[in-house]
Parts: sequence; C-alpha cells; structure tokens
Amino acid sequence: MGLDELDAAILAELQSDARRTNRDVAAAVGVSPTTALDRTRALRERGVIRGARLDLDLPSIGRPVQAMIAVRIRPPSRRNIEGFRNWVSALPDTLGVFVTSGNEDFLIHVAVPDNDSLYAFVIDRLTERPEVADVRTSVVYEHLRNDRIRPV
Repeated sequence: MGLDELDAAILAELQSDARRTNRDVAAAVGVSPTTALDRTRALRERGVIRGARLDLDLPSIGRPVQAMIAVRIRPPSRRNIEGFRNWVSALPDTLGVFVTSGNEDFLIHVAVPDNDSLYAFVIDRLTERPEVADVRTSVVYEHLRNDRIRPV
C-alpha cells in the first residue's frame, strides 16, 4: 500500500521532531488530532515508522573521531559475509554497517575517542580476522544528513 499526500505530510512533520505531540502534527498538516493519530498508528503498524531515535553529539560522549572503513572479505562466501557482518555490527565503536557490491564487501562507520583508538580498531580487530583480505580507512571530517527525505 502506497503513501498518500497526508501520510507524506505526517512523516515530514515527524522527521523534523519525532517527539512532537499528535495535536501539533495535526495542526501542521491541517487535519483533526484523531485523523493524525489514526494515520500515525497505521504507519507504525505497516512498518513505515519503525521507531524514534536519539541523535547524539558524538564528541560530547567521548567519540569525536569518525571513519568509514572499506573491507574486502575473501573468500566472499555467504558464511564469511554473514559471520563478519554479525561480528562487526556488534562492536561498541560501530555506528553502522553497509553490505555492498563492488570492490569492497563492507563499508563500516565507526566513532572512536582518538586516532590511536581508530588504529587499534583497524589493526587489532579488523585485520586479525582471517576472512579480511583488505581494509581501507577514510577519516570523516564532516557528516551531513538529510533527515527529511520525502516518500516517492
């Protein structure tokens, strides 16, 4: 089932601040609070809205250094890919894991306290894995996000 204009408008309002009250959302999109609540519940039930997340300032919690780490796995078997994916996604420094096609099998987004910690993550953790064939690290200078993506 697709999204209509009202669903899209409700999603846009909630993307700007997921803590907004139902009454505020209803007023912003021009419907009654009951209609906004029913639509929001339906979006949750359909899995369109999967939750609300806290956006942390990483330097404030002691993780000012971010990096994107490209990893190639050999042999690229399902067992190796899934095993590595599960392992790396559970590490405390890992913010996100992308399983990709192309030259690399993974792109891992990490946040660490300092460059020494980044070096230890790569050398002591990643390269110690027998299935890891290649690792390339890029330090993130700035991270911009589009938090208001519209449905198509």
